[in-house]
Amino acid sequence: MEKSRLDAFFSVPAVAIVMAILCNMLWGSAFPFIKLGYRLFVIESGDTASILCFAGIRFMLSAALVWVCGLALNRKPLPMPKGKALLSSCGLGLWQTAAQYFFYYSAVALLTGAMGGILNSTHSFMGVILAHFLYKADRMTPRKALGCALGFGGVLVATLGNHGGGSAMGVFCMLMASLIFALAGPWNKAVTQQADSFSVCCINLGLGGLVLAVAGFVMGGSLHPQSAAGIPVLLFLAFISGAGYVLWALLMKNNPVSRIAVFGLIIPIMNVLLSAVLNGEALFAWNYLAALALVCAGIYLVNRAPQKKTNV
Repeated sequence: MEKSRLDAFFSVPAVAIVMAILCNMLWGSAFPFIKLGYRLFVIESGDTASILCFAGIRFMLSAALVWVCGLALNRKPLPMPKGKALLSSCGLGLWQTAAQYFFYYSAVALLTGAMGGILNSTHSFMGVILAHFLYKADRMTPRKALGCALGFGGVLVATLGNHGGGSAMGVFCMLMASLIFALAGPWNKAVTQQADSFSVCCINLGLGGLVLAVAGFVMGGSLHPQSAAGIPVLLFLAFISGAGYVLWALLMKNNPVSRIAVFGLIIPIMNVLLSAVLNGEALFAWNYLAALALVCAGIYLVNRAPQKKTNV
């Protein structure tokens, strides 16, 4: 398929909606599958070294997948950035992948899947707040302010009673991961305007994953799957990152943000459902359901396209 035909395919509204749903379903499945991976590899919550090994291998595999997809779409090797763009891409890998996922994977080990998914959704609201100060065309509005208030209110509800099924350190780590993700957004956008987005992603995931893996192995970590399902789960997690990036890049390139961003509300819903199915967590805990409703309403409000005024 020619690249121009691919762009045309992803610009069809019905296709864009289906692909946005699929992409967010993949991302929403990450947290519960990571927890499942910890069980299959017998990684304890305090085994930080092995946790870093697990994360690092995943992201290096994801980088390889993105490189292969970019090669297939462009029909030639990806153009590697040079000079300042290369340095920025490497810095992004250290920040957005290595630093963010150090906290994220630590949080996964310390929180229930539902609680982690609800907390992780706060990056949507942090991004809206940051955009108000960084972009003149993306100011805070009463609708966005209400969405942020509902979202953070959902987090408060979720943490009622024993931090919502986890530790205070787990809550801190997930909020730190969300903050780093939100801060990395403008940086990522600036770098991809200077270099090929697939190349930037390969360096981001590959270098960040390498740093995590090396740190983990140096600290004495190891990966020993205790079940035949361990390797497929690790490969699926790599697929989530790689395929999710490719789909989202094509969607963002060929569609207005307002058409696809609102489907981010699928992520916490998928997270809660899969956490119940894969890891036996409570599905109908009242604080999770109330928090989920508030967070989803907040995500909808901050991403909903403003209604156009009609002249009477």
